[in-house]
Amino acid sequence: MKRDLENITGFFRQVQSDKRLRPVHLSLCMALCTCWQSGNYQMPFRVTREGLMELARIGSTATYHKCIKELLGFGYIDYRPDYNYYKGSRVSLTLIKV
Repeated sequence: MKRDLENITGFFRQVQSDKRLRPVHLSLCMALCTCWQSGNYQMPFRVTREGLMELARIGSTATYHKCIKELLGFGYIDYRPDYNYYKGSRVSLTLIKV
């Protein structure tokens, strides 16, 4: 548990210092960390677009997809979409080592 909290703290230090990221990215990162925690800190973990958008308070699917694409491009996440709604997409936070 302590190591997981240290990982999250380190992840947010990196994210916070990156000037390319806007508040919507930070909100999405918080939502991703919440999902990781809910999944018992397993990597990768499953997420749904609707769930992440609700947690991150993102109202537009275009904004969501743009932010996911940018976080992927910046190297913060590994995102494997699964088009089965019931399964959810697989995500790993690349800066966190489990």
